[in-house]
Amino acid sequence: MTVDHTPWQSILDRYVSASPDGINRFAYGRVSAADKGALKAYLGALQGVRVSPLGESEQRAYWINFYNALTIDVVLDHYPVKSIRDIGGGLFVTGPWKKELVAVEGRKLSLDNIEHDILRKTWRDPRVHYAVNCASMSCPNLMREAFTGAKLEQMLNQGARDYVNHPRGARVVNGKLTLSQIYEWYRRDFGSRDSEVIAHVARYAEPKLKTQLASIEFIAGYDYDWSLNEAK
Repeated sequence: MTVDHTPWQSILDRYVSASPDGINRFAYGRVSAADKGALKAYLGALQGVRVSPLGESEQRAYWINFYNALTIDVVLDHYPVKSIRDIGGGLFVTGPWKKELVAVEGRKLSLDNIEHDILRKTWRDPRVHYAVNCASMSCPNLMREAFTGAKLEQMLNQGARDYVNHPRGARVVNGKLTLSQIYEWYRRDFGSRDSEVIAHVARYAEPKLKTQLASIEFIAGYDYDWSLNEAK
């Protein structure tokens, strides 16, 4: 059994563009009323899916697409905003991640539930961080293709390579390594020691970066840009 992600693919086809700087942008300001409705209908359809009988790869693709589509929907509901962090999830809460927004198989879920309690906890695969997109410039790309069970492994690996080899993921300047804060926030997913995190990055690094990493023992720092990944 597979899940139909065609409506999500249509949204991606229309509004995601690959910029010359290597960061995919989403044209929030150009989304038509019809497509906003189509996105909400897709999210409604996903809530009606019985996920538990699906195969593992199909489940993972379902949850990744659900997270990414729901994130876009949340931003569109509050657009224009400069950052997803400007969208409050409640009193004194920064960002929308903890607010229960959907229900699947009788369970109410927030974006945090999908990412941390389902995707990360169930499969314990650090590549999930290259698949889910938080609508920010420093986040791994929102892919222009919907995830499917059949292409899951290929897409997870591609996402890892794309991010690691972009300066917002990893960069070496004057022999010092700066990584995305994703590697700090979710440190336990990538390794307990600097050497383990560096080894993870090196696994997906292209030759130039891999050579630079070979002589580095410690991570010098982390950074992150929360600006909206908006197409101009």
